[in-house]
Amino acid sequence: MTTNLATYSVVLTYSAMAVYVVAFIAFALDVAKRSGDVAAGAASADAPRASAAAKTVATVQGGTVVLEKVDESSDTGGVRRGGTRFERVGMAMTILALVLHVGSIVLRGIAADRVPWGNMFEFSLTGTGLIILIFLLVQLWQNLKFLGVFITGLTIILLGIATVNYYVPVRPLVPALESYWLVIHVFVAIAGTGFFALGAGLAVAQLVQTYRQGRSISGKLRFMDTLPDADRLEVLTYRVLLVGFVLWTFTLIAGAIWAERAWGRYWGWDTKEVWTFIIWVVYAGYIHARATRGWRGARSSWLALIGFAAVMFNFSVVNVFFKGLHSYSGL
Repeated sequence: MTTNLATYSVVLTYSAMAVYVVAFIAFALDVAKRSGDVAAGAASADAPRASAAAKTVATVQGGTVVLEKVDESSDTGGVRRGGTRFERVGMAMTILALVLHVGSIVLRGIAADRVPWGNMFEFSLTGTGLIILIFLLVQLWQNLKFLGVFITGLTIILLGIATVNYYVPVRPLVPALESYWLVIHVFVAIAGTGFFALGAGLAVAQLVQTYRQGRSISGKLRFMDTLPDADRLEVLTYRVLLVGFVLWTFTLIAGAIWAERAWGRYWGWDTKEVWTFIIWVVYAGYIHARATRGWRGARSSWLALIGFAAVMFNFSVVNVFFKGLHSYSGL
């Protein structure tokens, strides 16, 4: 029964990856459509009949006809900032893929009779699912659908690496992991990583927007005209990474408490512990520099990307090639 559930989990994982690919293509087509619409809007704005920036509209107010001038010009060449049908397809496919993804996570957990993040494969499976979930939930706060191509692309790459290189059969936990701290510490770390991934996507968009605005190359990457400006993107990056930093701070503290319970010391300079602290320092430096020293624009975004690079290094290199007390991947 356990073997069957684990097999079904793998089938659902591959199914989710296939749907994520469809979502990625839809988001990529959305980017292309936005670029085309901006180009078409700019061309129509240069036409003789589109030279006027405003038109007169008659409205009725209290029984009186009032003539008003409505400005139709915009910095997007008259292009609507809303999403295209490709964006809607991308979001629908992302939700469908997440349903399949969650099914694979649940089946893996049932097969293992524990939380499904006890090794590298399970951590990757659950981590990518949580990245997608955070991306979808954040839409309730702010429209960040333009990050769909980045988030789905990242998820496809990470899931592909996990299924090819990290997969291991269901097996019992090593004694050090048999603790309720496995549920708390690792889950919060995964959630923090999800916010760091979202912040990295925003930082990339902010850098591109800053480059375009600083060099006046509006003719290139036209779809960026439909996104928020560089200042707004930087503010969004800061807010998202602030949430991730709070979660990572808890991860660091909880890890120390768990280490004391498991090994009798809070800190032992294990490679994993050191890199977790390095990540915390980088993001703490990012928040401090932006808040107190006025680091804005490209400098803050580059620091945010360095932090995410450290997260990826910690996950992909430290876990695999550096042996220590945290080497639970089973590779």
